[in-house]
Amino acid sequence: MWHSATTQAFQNRWDGGEGYKDMFLRRRYPVYLWDGPRVGRANWACDEYRYVPFYQDQGNFVAWNFGPSYPNFWPGVQFPTEDEEAWRQATSSRYVEFDTNENIHMQSQAAAEAADSGRLGDSIVYIANSASGLRAQMTVVKSNTTNIKAIVAYEGYGCVFPDTANITAGTPFGPMIVPLEDFKKLAKLTAIQFVWGDHRDESYPLLRQTRQAAQIINQYGGNAEVFFLAKDVGLNGSTHSAFADMDNDKVADLLEGLLEKNGLDGYPTETSGDSSISDEEWRQWVYN
Repeated sequence: MWHSATTQAFQNRWDGGEGYKDMFLRRRYPVYLWDGPRVGRANWACDEYRYVPFYQDQGNFVAWNFGPSYPNFWPGVQFPTEDEEAWRQATSSRYVEFDTNENIHMQSQAAAEAADSGRLGDSIVYIANSASGLRAQMTVVKSNTTNIKAIVAYEGYGCVFPDTANITAGTPFGPMIVPLEDFKKLAKLTAIQFVWGDHRDESYPLLRQTRQAAQIINQYGGNAEVFFLAKDVGLNGSTHSAFADMDNDKVADLLEGLLEKNGLDGYPTETSGDSSISDEEWRQWVYN
């Protein structure tokens, strides 16, 4: 689970309820929370840096799709709107982000080396959000193994494109341009899903970028899709980080359905002995 703002978003719902990390541990998935270099728990850098306040708390409100302007929430938004402490906790837990192409390369290189090491297994699924969606794609491009199997990016900001697509590179959220043969690594993944919350329409530039990227990935035999929580399955009020929303259990069900559909929900079959436990035994152990 890879967030560019704070891993806390994967650990709790907006109101402090159960987050994605524990949900998927209970569902028998191994879970890793990733802080890339210079971020969060890995924030000591080798380059000189001095913190300057950004004063962007109110900007978070709009960027995270809580409402059209601060402090005006969208009607029906999946956030505890009457809880002022929930808003303070959400915005104060944010890390300093380094949204530069240099940082994208640094974090994705570190993630690729981790993936190629084999220490995370051979069936890695990146659950990404915001700017980490672009970093996850670049990690696939830089990886030299097939250990990465899928990307699910919740409101991913930025995409990777091949150098044959006549697209101009940009910053800080892409597009990132790579050689065609490297880009084709994305088409070899089992699945890529770009997930969008409520109040996002086709005029939104970053949404258009994901739609264009999915189309090109599929042209090379990939399995990429753009998925809308509101329009496609009726989960209205989803924010920029749907996995932390008040209905995150329903969002988690959709993710698990995607994993099941693509054969990414199980463990290798035991070839000898019988060390497995039944689902009922597992549930009793986890919940008791």
